[in-house]
Order: sequence, then C-alpha cells, then structure tokens
Amino acid sequence: MIKDNQNLLNKIHLLLDAVMVVAAYAASWYIKFVLEIGGMDEGGVLPMETYFSLLYAIVPLYLFIYYLAKLYTPKRTMRFRLELDTLFVANTMGIFVVLALLYLIKARDFSRVMLFYFYILNFLFDGGYRYVLRRILRSMREKGYNQKHVLLVGYSQAGEAYIDRILANPEWGYQVYGILDDHKKKNWSYKGIKVIGDVDSLEDVLSENNLDEIAITLSLNDYDRLEEVVAFCEKNGVHTKFIPDYNRLVPTKPYTEDLNGLPVINIRNVPLTNPWNAFLKRVVDVVGAIVAIILFSPAMLICAILIKAGSDGPVIFKQERVGRHNKTFYMYKFRTMVTQTERDEAKGWTVQNDPRVTPIGRFMRHTSLDELPQLFNVLKGDMSLIGPRPERPQFVEKFKEEVPHYMIKHQVRPGMTGWAQVNGFRGDTSIRKRIDCDIYYIENWTMLLDVKILLLTFRKGFINKNAY
Repeated sequence: MIKDNQNLLNKIHLLLDAVMVVAAYAASWYIKFVLEIGGMDEGGVLPMETYFSLLYAIVPLYLFIYYLAKLYTPKRTMRFRLELDTLFVANTMGIFVVLALLYLIKARDFSRVMLFYFYILNFLFDGGYRYVLRRILRSMREKGYNQKHVLLVGYSQAGEAYIDRILANPEWGYQVYGILDDHKKKNWSYKGIKVIGDVDSLEDVLSENNLDEIAITLSLNDYDRLEEVVAFCEKNGVHTKFIPDYNRLVPTKPYTEDLNGLPVINIRNVPLTNPWNAFLKRVVDVVGAIVAIILFSPAMLICAILIKAGSDGPVIFKQERVGRHNKTFYMYKFRTMVTQTERDEAKGWTVQNDPRVTPIGRFMRHTSLDELPQLFNVLKGDMSLIGPRPERPQFVEKFKEEVPHYMIKHQVRPGMTGWAQVNGFRGDTSIRKRIDCDIYYIENWTMLLDVKILLLTFRKGFINKNAY
C-alpha cells in the first residue's frame, strides 16, 4: 500500500511540477509583455506562439533535471529547507541550460528579462506547492493515514534513538510494529514499543503481517547475526534499513568514502580540513579582521586611555591558550584586572564580584569590549573570527579527562565568537553543552553558518551576563 501511495505521490509531483513550470512561464510572459510599461525588446517582440513553443523543450527538460536531483524520491524525513535547497539548484541548472540553448540557436530576440522572471517565479511556485503538499501529508499522517509500518530487529542504543525520533516526529508517518530481540523478554517495552519475539521469529512475523520496512537495529554484540538477517530480508523482498549501533564508538555523524568499491567510514566529518574551505575561511578572517580593526579603532583607543588612567599596568593582557592542533599561543585582551603575578592569575576562574576586576574592566567584560584585541590574533592566524573559544592549558588538561570529546574542538582554529556563544553558553555555563555546540559547528561548518553566527552575535548584542 505504501509503495502504491508513493507511486501516486510521485505522479502528482510530476504533474504539478509540469503545471507550475507552465504557469510560471505564462506569468513571466504576461508580466514582461502586458504589465510592464515599455517592456518591448529593442529588436521587436517575438510572436507569443514563438515564446510558448519553447515550453515543449522546457517542461521535459525541467522534469528530467528534477528527476536527476532526486526531487521525486520519498521525503518523509527530509527537512523542507533541504528540499528547497535542492529545488533552487535544479532551477538554476535548468535556466542555465535554457540560456545555453538559446545562445546556440542564436535566438537574440528572446527576452532574457522574461526568463529571469520565469527563474524566480518557477522557484516560488514549485516551492509553494511543495510546502502546501507537505502540510497536507503531515496532517494526514498525524491523523493515522499514509503510515509506514516498521519492524525493528534487535534492541540497542541505535534502536532507542530510532524510536525516539519516530515518536518525536509523527508527521513522518512511521508506526513501529514491534521489536525482535534475543535478550529482552517478550512484552518488555521501550516507550510503548513492545518486544514481540526473538530474532528467529522474523519469518513468522513477516508472514502474518503486512509490514513496509525492516529496520535492523542489532547491538554490536549481536553483529554475528547481521549477515543472516540481511540475507533473509532480501530473500523475502522486504525493504530493509540498517541502523548501525556505533553511538558508543562514533558519537556524532560519520561520513563514508568509496575506496575502489570498499566503503570506508570516517569517524568524524570536519569540512575545514578541505583545503579550499580552509583557504576561503582564512581569506574572510583576514579581510574581516582588517575591516573590524578600522571600524573599532576609536573604541579601542578610548578603552586603552581609560585602562591606563584607571590603574597601573599594561593596556594589553596576554594569556596562554590552546589553539588548533593543541598548539599554544598568546591570546590578547584589554587588561580588565589589577596587575597580578602569573601564579595568582592562573589560580582559577573569575568569580562574581571578583575584587581583582577594575571598574572599567567590569564594564568592558560585560560588553565584550575587552575581546577586541583578538582581532590581531585573527590577523596572525592564531584565531578565527568564528570558532570554538580557546581555553587555558590547565583547564584543557582538566576537561579532556572529564568531558567526552572535549579535544575535538582543537581540530579547527579557535574563534572570537562561536555557535556556543550565540546559543547562550558563555562565561560560567555548562562545559558539556558548550562542547556539544562546538562539535556541531566543527562538523556542520559552512560559510553560511559563519555568517549566521556573526549576525546572531550582532543581533543578540555583545552583552555577556555571565562575564564577571
């Protein structure tokens, strides 16, 4: 039944895509040649029939590109933003092919402005109807229609995580029929999902029930049965998914690569290990730091004068921190405390109402103005504008033993601000939650994410209530 529904949905998608392409094209022609005042091409307007005859090529072309972009595959669990991203890329590819075709046939009188309108409207029309269709399907699935019935083979942490996500997202339309496991007693349950038998009862369960999918969630200790279960599922023609139970070994998302036909799992995906990504980020850091130094130079000059007038000692305070590849460097800040010996300074965290903090220092800490000299660390290459915040060596030694995966943050340059900071984990807050944010940033880095963090830093302001 699910396969029939999916085939029907694909046909609906195909038909609606064709309708949207035609509608967007017709609307673009109308806007260009009817609504616009003086919208006539200098070479004269081609007949309407000439413009609309191009649809015989555009409609199948776009449907073929959408097919190549996998826009007709099931999207129960795909986020709408990712579908929109794919749709945008497909539409961009489509318009480039159309423009190339017109160039080859030397159709100079064909309005490029109209095609630009088509590019915009087609994306909006396609994205709009897909959003509406998603909302309709989500409502149906939440009411119990168009459900996929899934059987779990094996009980493990991976199985728990799978069930958690299904229960948290009813719009996906998944119903877990039950669990088969050799170690849990029958009728034992996890969040209402019962164990209905052992792994050997798989054949009986399949013959008695109309299931849509088998999810293999065996624990690592039971992987000796994996080949047997996969072979049985394939023999019976049931759609099978394998959810590896490696959360204890690989706590975050890995990625695979093909080594001449051999799948190799990389434990952790770090986009900034790519030379092009690293180069692009470094260029942005250097340009951004130079611009920021110029813009904030009056504020830095005022801070330096106030520090010098308020207490004895240097204006700039430098402190040893641990950076990329666990290498130490000296991070610059405006001095916010009375001058101390290195032994006193290394004793521990700054606490609320710390007597060592000067009045102007307290203001600069609270407004993050004391961090501005780190722009010169960015220029030197010790730091980045965006990244995990660096810590002192003694705390790194402490946290790497106490906080799981703490040292992963040192795979990239530390930053002046980061994903943890814009999510509220600044100053005296949870180290574990801060590291979770840092790992998320490291594994999901894009230039757009950096821009988002920068905008959030400005939007939320530089006020740090946890800075003492």
